[in-house]
Amino acid sequence: MPLRTAFRTGDQALVREINLSLIMNHLLSNSALSRASLAEVTGLNKSTVSSLVQELIDRQFVREVGLSSSGVGRPSMLLEINPQAGYIVSCELGVDFLSIICANFGADVVWRYHEDTRDLTSQHAIIDRMLALLIEAVEAGQRTYANRGPLLGLAVGAPGLVDRATGTLLFAPNLKWENVALRDILGAAFPHVPVFVENEANMAALGEYFFGAAKGYREVLYISAGVGLGGAVVLDGAIFEGTAGFASEFGHMTMDPNGELCNCGNRGCWETQVTQPALFRLIHAAIERGKATLLTEATGGNLSRLTVPLVVDAARRNDRVARDALNRVGRSLGVGVASLVNAFNPDLVVFGGIMSLAGEFLLPIIRRELAARALKWSLEVTGVILAQQGSDACVMGGVAMLYQTILSQPGNR
Repeated sequence: MPLRTAFRTGDQALVREINLSLIMNHLLSNSALSRASLAEVTGLNKSTVSSLVQELIDRQFVREVGLSSSGVGRPSMLLEINPQAGYIVSCELGVDFLSIICANFGADVVWRYHEDTRDLTSQHAIIDRMLALLIEAVEAGQRTYANRGPLLGLAVGAPGLVDRATGTLLFAPNLKWENVALRDILGAAFPHVPVFVENEANMAALGEYFFGAAKGYREVLYISAGVGLGGAVVLDGAIFEGTAGFASEFGHMTMDPNGELCNCGNRGCWETQVTQPALFRLIHAAIERGKATLLTEATGGNLSRLTVPLVVDAARRNDRVARDALNRVGRSLGVGVASLVNAFNPDLVVFGGIMSLAGEFLLPIIRRELAARALKWSLEVTGVILAQQGSDACVMGGVAMLYQTILSQPGNR
């Protein structure tokens, strides 16, 4: 009896936190549920649900939205996640761009901005510009939610290895940055605000899992090809981290020991075969061999102006150089994806990043290679589709990260 009494306070607090989270997650997934429906789906008794719901209403995470109109039985007051509970700011620090959004607690984007940063040559200049844009995003949230919900948190996705414990960007090969204490920098600029720093592919995978193509799937393999190649595995809503937190660096799998030098220092990484630079390199080589292409005219003879949309447009017009380059990249993508499917046996493979703009050409080749190389038992349960969130996948993943934190501990705000 004394043991039970001593244990009860902490135990009851934990149980209450778990039950609050349970209700929040059901409302996020199903929205507009009554207290009675919540009692039914959670298995909690009605008085407990009423008490928990009132706490969430008091904290502004949940709101009443009117009586049900089903026409069956007595009308019930419906509940939903309150979009006005506050706002979230999320940023993707890309290799050559910054993308920032401000979203409400309902995940509706209320402000966005995208900027090319190729003219910013120093780490200091890029970080200063990122901070300036984050301040703009916060001010947009303050204007929209004046005297209502607060800034709930800030997330930044970065293209490299991130130490989650400290929020330090340890190594970003395509930026050529090392040991940048991003969370400390952000924390100094935004004191008393929860700050998250994550690998951009991990964040993008969460964006697709919560809000995009992977919604409703259990185990998802996400591949993002752009200037570099990132990847992530999401299992039941959680990122697979590995022992040190650096799992899923698929772009640096060695595919050809004697291949191109990668920015990471290795040779023949998968990243050197399937990204935007790899595509452009193949086109350059073809032109140097004397191959005629519409891309010469499209770029005014300046191949530094090549873009993925230009290559896609040329391929749609049956340009042989563009088609051959995409075929080469597609085959290399397919070989790598097949190996990962054999290793992880996921429900779904989602292909995102700027290279997914060429999905109409790349996806059939990836699927063909997958059919030829993946174990048939894995192939029977794994689909390959394009990301739905597109360039917003990472920033929406930042919203998802804040969601996860708040939904897991709604009583701690």
